[in-house]
Amino acid sequence: MTLEKPPLIFDPTRQQSKLNRAITRIPGDPFLWRHMAIEIADRLVDIDRQFENVLLIGPAGQYEKDILAERRPTVTRATFSPVEAKSENIALVESDLLPFDAESFDLVICLGMLESLNDLPGILVQLRRLLRPDGLFLGSIFGAGTLSTLKSVMIAAEGDSVGIHIHPQIDLKTISELVVRAGFALPVIDRDDLTVRYGQFKRLVADLRDMGLGNILSGEPRYFGKEAYLSLEREWQSRADGDGKVSENFTFLQLLGWAPSADQPKPARRGSAKVSLAEALSSKVK
Repeated sequence: MTLEKPPLIFDPTRQQSKLNRAITRIPGDPFLWRHMAIEIADRLVDIDRQFENVLLIGPAGQYEKDILAERRPTVTRATFSPVEAKSENIALVESDLLPFDAESFDLVICLGMLESLNDLPGILVQLRRLLRPDGLFLGSIFGAGTLSTLKSVMIAAEGDSVGIHIHPQIDLKTISELVVRAGFALPVIDRDDLTVRYGQFKRLVADLRDMGLGNILSGEPRYFGKEAYLSLEREWQSRADGDGKVSENFTFLQLLGWAPSADQPKPARRGSAKVSLAEALSSKVK
């Protein structure tokens, strides 16, 4: 009996098309990628380690100098955009497969993209295998709560015939479990939120397009009709504050994990403590 492959959530061809469009047009302000890069740079600066071979995946490449600062490793870049791969002569990631040998890097950094791949658990395993023992992975993805205003406005505008326009989103608990299942040691997963205010939802959509973001769900895309579009505009404006602006949220999940190594610190065996927590606390209260 032949097992059928599960249906794809995301359309890789549609994703490539949006990324290619963002690369070939006049660039806007990639503030979301920049925010991710700043957060990753803040985490990396606290790590006292010399990295020799670094892989930067996705938009991380354009922030190489900001993220790596004074470090001078050998850097390899990879992209999900065929146009960027050709123009920059860098590696292309296709079909959720990373085109590198195991244990090729001691630091891998990826901004975005992971949350819009069909096999997120599998890609996390691949990322861990790319690392040498005690190598470091740093990533940032969009999490649950991102574009919450736009999503609710679209639902209100479409009424009884609601379509799916916003990607399914992953929460902190789920991504934490996936990072552990992928075999990373000493994982640290946290989140932060960014609020951006817009006068028109069209400006928000334009910013997303400029960064290669948008609806890449598989299947026939569902478009807003004229009446629904006008309703969307009215619904957006009805939520404006005194300055005529509507607040939109972006949630970022920051991922950190190490490739397992024999000389890494290990948590103490459960029950091995010599003094109970109650005794330790009571001894401090005099």
